Amino acid sequence: MSGSVQVEQKQQQLCQLLEKQELHQQLETQQHFESSYYLSTRSSASRQAFSTHQTHKTSSHRLKTSVKTKKGQEVKLSPLPKRAKRTYLAMDKDKEVIGYVVPVFRANHDVVRGLMETQEEDATEEGINYVAMRNLFVRDAKEALQVRVEKKTRTKHVRESAERLQFDRTMEEWMEFRKKMNPDKLTHRPEFIVKPRGQTVWEGRTVRLHCTVAGWPKPRIAWYKNNVLIDAKAHPEKYTVESNYNMHSLEIKNCDFLDTAQYYASALNVKGEASSAATVVVKRYKEGEEEGLFDPKPHGFCPEHGVTFQTSIIDQFEVAFGREGETLSLGCTIIIFPTVKKYQPEVVWYRNSVPLKPSKWVHTHWSGERAVLTLTHLNKEDEGMYTVRVNTKSGFDTYSAYVFVRDADVEVEGVPVAPLDVRCHDVNKDYVVVTWKQPAVEGSSPILGYYIDRCEVGAHHWTQCNDNPVKYARFPVTGLVEGRSYVFRVRALNKEGVSRPSRVSEAVVAMDPSDRARLRAGPSAPWTGVIRFTEEDPTVGVVPGEPTDVIVTEATKSYVVLAWKPPVQRGHEGVMYYIEKCVSGSDTWQRVNTGMPVKSPRFALFDLAEGKSYSFRVRCCNSAGVGEPSESTGEITVGDKLDQPSAPGTPVPTRNTDTSVVVFWGASKDAKQLVGYYIECSVVGTDVWTPCNNKPVKQTRFVCHGLNTGLNYVFRVKAVNAAGYSQCSSTSDAVVVQAAISVPGEPTGVTQLEAVNDYMVMSWTPPLNNGGAEIRGYFIDYRTVKGDHFGKWHEMNERALTTTSYKAENLKENLFYQFRVRAMNMAGVSKPSVPSKALECKEWTITVPGAPVGLYVLEVRDTSAVVLWEPPVFDGRSSVNGYYLDIKDASVGEEGWKAVHEKTNKSKFMKVTELNAGTFYVFRVRAQNIVGVGKPSAVLGPILAQTRPGTKEIYVDVDDEGVISMFFECSEMKAGSEFVWYKNYQEIVDTSRLTIINKEGKSRAIFNSPSLEDLGTFSCVVTNTDGISSSYTLTEEGLLRLLDLSHEHKFPVIPFKGEMAMELLEKGRVRFWTQLEKFTPACQVEYVFNDAIIEEGKKYTMKFDKSTGIIEMFMDSLEVTDEGTFTFNLVDGKAKGTTSLVLIGEEFRELQRKSEFERAEWVRKQGPHFVEYLDFTVTEECDVLLKCKIGNVKAETEIIWSKDSIEIAEDDEDSKKIERKDGELTFNIGKISKQDTGIYEVFLRDERGKDKSSFSLTDTGYQAVMNELFRVIANSSTQIQVVSTESGIILYSMVTYYDENLRVGWLHKDAKLAASERVKSGVTGEQLWLKINEPTEKDKGKYTMDIFDGKDGVKRVLELGGKIWEEAFEEFQRLKAAAIAERNRARVVGGLPDVVAIQEGKSLNLTGNVWGEPLPEVCWVKNEKELTSDDHYKLKFEHGKFASITIATVTTADSGKYALVVKNKYGTEAGEFTVSVYNPEEEEGKEKKD
Repeated sequence: MSGSVQVEQKQQQLCQLLEKQELHQQLETQQHFESSYYLSTRSSASRQAFSTHQTHKTSSHRLKTSVKTKKGQEVKLSPLPKRAKRTYLAMDKDKEVIGYVVPVFRANHDVVRGLMETQEEDATEEGINYVAMRNLFVRDAKEALQVRVEKKTRTKHVRESAERLQFDRTMEEWMEFRKKMNPDKLTHRPEFIVKPRGQTVWEGRTVRLHCTVAGWPKPRIAWYKNNVLIDAKAHPEKYTVESNYNMHSLEIKNCDFLDTAQYYASALNVKGEASSAATVVVKRYKEGEEEGLFDPKPHGFCPEHGVTFQTSIIDQFEVAFGREGETLSLGCTIIIFPTVKKYQPEVVWYRNSVPLKPSKWVHTHWSGERAVLTLTHLNKEDEGMYTVRVNTKSGFDTYSAYVFVRDADVEVEGVPVAPLDVRCHDVNKDYVVVTWKQPAVEGSSPILGYYIDRCEVGAHHWTQCNDNPVKYARFPVTGLVEGRSYVFRVRALNKEGVSRPSRVSEAVVAMDPSDRARLRAGPSAPWTGVIRFTEEDPTVGVVPGEPTDVIVTEATKSYVVLAWKPPVQRGHEGVMYYIEKCVSGSDTWQRVNTGMPVKSPRFALFDLAEGKSYSFRVRCCNSAGVGEPSESTGEITVGDKLDQPSAPGTPVPTRNTDTSVVVFWGASKDAKQLVGYYIECSVVGTDVWTPCNNKPVKQTRFVCHGLNTGLNYVFRVKAVNAAGYSQCSSTSDAVVVQAAISVPGEPTGVTQLEAVNDYMVMSWTPPLNNGGAEIRGYFIDYRTVKGDHFGKWHEMNERALTTTSYKAENLKENLFYQFRVRAMNMAGVSKPSVPSKALECKEWTITVPGAPVGLYVLEVRDTSAVVLWEPPVFDGRSSVNGYYLDIKDASVGEEGWKAVHEKTNKSKFMKVTELNAGTFYVFRVRAQNIVGVGKPSAVLGPILAQTRPGTKEIYVDVDDEGVISMFFECSEMKAGSEFVWYKNYQEIVDTSRLTIINKEGKSRAIFNSPSLEDLGTFSCVVTNTDGISSSYTLTEEGLLRLLDLSHEHKFPVIPFKGEMAMELLEKGRVRFWTQLEKFTPACQVEYVFNDAIIEEGKKYTMKFDKSTGIIEMFMDSLEVTDEGTFTFNLVDGKAKGTTSLVLIGEEFRELQRKSEFERAEWVRKQGPHFVEYLDFTVTEECDVLLKCKIGNVKAETEIIWSKDSIEIAEDDEDSKKIERKDGELTFNIGKISKQDTGIYEVFLRDERGKDKSSFSLTDTGYQAVMNELFRVIANSSTQIQVVSTESGIILYSMVTYYDENLRVGWLHKDAKLAASERVKSGVTGEQLWLKINEPTEKDKGKYTMDIFDGKDGVKRVLELGGKIWEEAFEEFQRLKAAAIAERNRARVVGGLPDVVAIQEGKSLNLTGNVWGEPLPEVCWVKNEKELTSDDHYKLKFEHGKFASITIATVTTADSGKYALVVKNKYGTEAGEFTVSVYNPEEEEGKEKKD
């Protein structure tokens, strides 16, 4: 090779090296932000490169190995690995290759955008430094390219080769220097210089976490709490985040126990991410048991609003019961005090301590006062403990109650109910595990298994996943399509059939778990990996390696589930898997999924032989081939690995409330994967077991609600896990459902009644809650008080007091004492009451009585209550002579007290009425003596005016023996409860007046000898209950009514539903009858006429129907001797009854005449007769018909019509009007007139008899027909319509037919219209009209058309005004103007012929008559050309009427079409005619030729 060629190659190599280096340095400024718009503004080359890439990225799939520079030199590019993706080329404006673009890391666009926004701050500074350094070294490189071309010897060539090597080393050093000087190379991932430190603080303090982070570009900082992003802007009252000069801080204010967590600081830029954690522990001042989520907590001061918020939850929801498919709402009223404007608490609902989120099943509403949770379409998943938590800035309050969801009714008796709680686990590309919980009720036979159904989201078709039912409550579903969403449901099966499907699961997407984690919306746990910037990994086309960690995750006798980890070497196209199995004892491996490899690292194998052992392994495959197998799992025996749980321990029930029982039991031993327990109950003696819960509970204690008070129940428990149910536990002992006995509440209202030198009398109010048992006594304590110093408490009585007052003796005069009281029942002693105020032991000198004591209330209802009290211990100077009862709404202040009555009440009780239901009231009593009124008693209440559900009142009844009794029932009897009767609220001790019988929740008080001594108010109180009582006031009037009723029962009378009645029957028969209301089968009847007993015979027929109680007596006819009194005497045991009917005088004779007439009618109807006699009707077409109905006729029966005694023969014209159809005869008169008047008759006769009917169509009859005709015509009239004419407005109505005798009147504004020239009315055909000529505004208003209908008349009304008037008047004016124009327009009215034939040489004179107003303009035209007057044409227009034309000496040229044209402002008209001029000689010549 020559030397020149070698030099040229050296130059080319040097140029290639320098240009590559230059282009590479230019490209480095853009390698991190391939798609960033702002970097594209820093370099035109990068802009062109990016646009070129976007435009041509799909134009060619072949990669170039070299390109040419602008100097024509060829530059070789780096070789690409086989099957690697193309490298994106960067071009300048001249299409010259200046470098290549390295793909940036794959990340979410939001993350990239955030990184770019962070780096914008330093873009200018980086650009200036970069451009300065680049220009410096590029200039030096270009100067080095200036070389000469010359011949070289071999020696020189060797020397230059050595120099070239030295130059290469120099260039490498230069490149290293440039890398150090390039600012882009200074970028690095975030690094924590100072990490946040963990802290331990007390509650209520503020914590601040600090850290310092270095990194370039400047990293972004985010704070996390337990891997959940902290949004400081959303919770400024809790968190404050600051970032200044790379120093970052998180401040947590007013720490509480829930702030104990691990906090992360996460820093992120384009080079990577780093995080650091710190633990914050919040300690309580109090030592003891750790508080739960809903444990009460003292409310703290809120510095933001300067108050301490107090929360009250009232109107609370109770334990609720619902049924599947129903909608259930829970609500409570929340009061926050004090009220701060624009501040609202946070209301959160929980189910089993898990917060609820709004969904299609759960709706929450907070109105600012009331919180409501609505559960739409209940399912058993909704069962549980519901809690409402009210969070304020001072703390929180909670309230909880249980919700039970019963199963919906099954469609087929005996099938199981639906399973519940269907969930999806381990979701992969084509695989998911579905789990569920077994239902509480298996049906009439055990559950054989379950069917699992799936449905794609958005579709409505369910596909069954398993052909054979599975008994294990866990099933792997395969065959899913990657990327699609699915929901699942489960159905249970037993011998009777299949249950309803469960509630559908949450939707899941069939995809790789790593893809799901990447696509999960919202921030997740801080990421501590490193973002790598690199080219595409050239691993496409590589056979994948073997999977690792192949294990058996589940093994049952129905299936085995394998799981493994994907291989490390798998390429970018992904891998799929083949599963192989080997039976124990052989070396043959069989591929399980021969048809299609699976995409997920999970696989379920079915159809394995139970009890056999298998080994399994997995191979990976992709487009390059199938990889090596994984390690074997070892031998796995097919069979259930999970056993059913053992039976729980024997349950122990204890009393709780009137409708609930608490059940405890021992946990199942060695139970694995326990789902929970189902509790069942049964009423003793029924052997019917009912589930207490429809959702399994995991704890070994459960409160069974919804039980019936007073019944004996036994309980049993069964455990459940995925393998099935355990055996039921042993049956518990029986327990009676009634409220548990507890210690009573604290007494209240400790007050002083009297004071002397060495003793004081104290009183108090019994506790509202007696703990379910009667209060057996009280203990009173005292202590001395000296200023602000309080002594120790001492007991005053060793034995319990049975009264609510006590005389505290042996006190020291002028010392101050405090007292408190404790109540006792059979369960124990209550907490002490609130101490009284400091009282001085000093003798009273007051003269008025002391305060009444022992106030209590009975018979509380919606609008009333009875208040009772005891007299004061201290009467004053004189005895008490009366009391005043005061009442007040509990929500108002002291000024709200008002007296219930004006006059003093002598009694020690009073019934307060006119209360408002649902309102709380308080009461107090004041005693009075001669001196005055004393101090009020301690306040009683608040008492809610509300009738308790199930409350019953005392009622009075009289039994069949006439015994008067009072009855009272109570369904809430408890152990030790008794009925106590009072009269005037004093316990009845004397049994001489009343006998009391109590039995099974019912009490009966029998009056031994009712008299005026028994008048008063009787009440009954049920002890050991929550004040169940009722009263009945027996007044003198009420007593007399009861005595009368008692007499009736002692001496009974047979009751009749009605007195004896009489009616006429066919043939004139007479029926006497009555009906008994109450009688026995032994009842006997005696028939009497005029005090003589009559027997059944020819004249009388008797009947007594004891099934209906109807007594009847029939007589064929009435004779003169039958006038008198008819009587029925009855005897039924000791009861008697009598009813009579008197038939005498005119009444008897009238009845006799009717009887004879009915008999005659019967005889008449034996032959042909008229069922309905001849009468008339008018049809809608106004035709008059004479009609009658006939009966009992034969073919030979004669039917003859006549008019005015003249028979209508068959050949008469009127015979055509006669019709007979279905026993109805019709004579169609048609449109009636005076000629149709007369008497019409119809005769019926044959061998059985004859009958006649007539109708007089004269005078009265004719007028009746006309009135009916007028009625039909009037009712056929339409509503009044409006039409306009040139002369005015016409109001009209259409009728079906008009008769000249019909009276029609018109009214305007309810005043009759008189006929005039301007207003006229009339009839045209079937149109009734009113014409208003030249209407004006006065014609507006209401128009009424009154059509006579034979009675009052039919009125049709039109309000002529508004739009109707405007449209009608406008149309009238338009028509009027058109008519005027038509009358006055110019026109030719005559005088002109159509054709004029004239001999040549003669003169023609024509005159036309002209009309028009105003006077028209006149002109003559010939062949559509206007003529002017001259010697040949003389045109005249005279008197404004006559227009003439004279043509002198006509010639053939004058032949043509002429017209007289007249014109004025209303129009134009032309009178046309034709002039034909002929020459006689020419005519003769033509004839000769012819």
